[in-house]
Amino acid sequence: MKKLTANLESSARLALWFCLLTVGLFHFGQPEIYATQWKAGIAKAIITPQTGVWLAGYGSKRLPDGKLHEIWMKALALEDDKGHRAVLITSDFQGVPRSMSDRVFAEVKQKYQLNRQQVMFTFSHNHCGPRLGDDLYDYYPVDPMQVRLVNEYTDRMVVKTVEMVGESLKNLAPARLQLGTGHTTFAVNRRNNREADIPNLLKAGKELVGPVDHDVPVMTVTRPDGKLDAVLFGYACHPTTLSFTKVCGDYPGFAQLELEQKHPGVTAMFVNTCGGDQNPLPRRKVELCEKYGHMLAVAVEEVLQKPLQPISDGLSTAFEYVDLPYLKTVTRADLEADLKSNSAIKKRWAERLLKKLDAGEKFPSAYPYPLHAWRLGSEMLMIGMGAETVVDYALKFKREFGPGTWVCGYADDMISYIPSRRVWLEGGYEGGYNLYEYGRPAYRWGPDTETLISNSVGKLVKQVERKSD
Repeated sequence: MKKLTANLESSARLALWFCLLTVGLFHFGQPEIYATQWKAGIAKAIITPQTGVWLAGYGSKRLPDGKLHEIWMKALALEDDKGHRAVLITSDFQGVPRSMSDRVFAEVKQKYQLNRQQVMFTFSHNHCGPRLGDDLYDYYPVDPMQVRLVNEYTDRMVVKTVEMVGESLKNLAPARLQLGTGHTTFAVNRRNNREADIPNLLKAGKELVGPVDHDVPVMTVTRPDGKLDAVLFGYACHPTTLSFTKVCGDYPGFAQLELEQKHPGVTAMFVNTCGGDQNPLPRRKVELCEKYGHMLAVAVEEVLQKPLQPISDGLSTAFEYVDLPYLKTVTRADLEADLKSNSAIKKRWAERLLKKLDAGEKFPSAYPYPLHAWRLGSEMLMIGMGAETVVDYALKFKREFGPGTWVCGYADDMISYIPSRRVWLEGGYEGGYNLYEYGRPAYRWGPDTETLISNSVGKLVKQVERKSD
């Protein structure tokens, strides 16, 4: 009997030792076989235009004359143990207009039964990528051939996006999701630091001023055999290092390339968190673009080398539009006065809107602003916000909702700059009278923009928390 008891105790100790060893290997990221209830699917597609579509942004005609590297669109599909699904799309586009993304959402619902709250379409805001649809339409000289090329390219991208989403869903397979946060420092608050002053300030070792968000949130997708399959990461900064006529993904493109070269077979995906008032400074040189991409890749790599936080099972998504009122809708008198403006963009905008008034159209007093909240387990909350959100939103929501909160701007619709209350009161480019550049029938947002957005985000977060309980 004593011998039997001793054997049982020995077996128990051996089993305990094996469990501890397995947990240790699991924790420190060594290859292992483990149970998981998440499923993840990855897909990607090249979006480099093959026709003469102008590059987007900067308010000028820029015909591409080559490329530094391909630009991409990528999809990450997720499914929890109850079959709840969501797809995150990342891309090297400058701006995806609602006229394009709404078509994608409608076709994805029809073909794959994914509702609006289950799909988030993000764009890096890369200024070395192609124009899309009616995004920033008045930025560019009127050119019928270019309009045709842009429309044809946009149609192809709608088809390609829907097909890519379908492929990501088809590729759903068991996976482990993990979370971490890195740090890098090349973003500068452009409202508080003049670009021309930056080199001398840095050389003198002086501290730059203004709010920034230097966090680099990272989420990994690992397969049951321990193979790293995808890395999703973010940073709050304009991809405007370059302003020339070569196609590339700017610093996010270089960062993704470096990570994929270092980890063969891995798909690297970038989201611009809230970089509306943040620039990579100094800039204008390819060497600087490569440097910033490397800095971002290093920040991600440092996270990958440390123990990461597992994301527990459970996926919940919520979405709504909140109407953001304009301060004042433009009148015919306003537009007729703007026909004499020194700004070519404003003159084209005024001419186009006057034609709408002549056709009997009435301008809306508000714009439907898209907002997402996604809860992954109890560890990760992703907030998706349309257009060019300033950094205040990321800082605010991370304080409010705590660790594991990602605040992604540049989602679903390239509407305009979205100022916080502080930026609205200060005015200037991001908070002042510049909505005409984005084609809106107004000059400025109303004063309650931040309050309306914050209230809506708070409601959506409560919804996904209730669903996950």
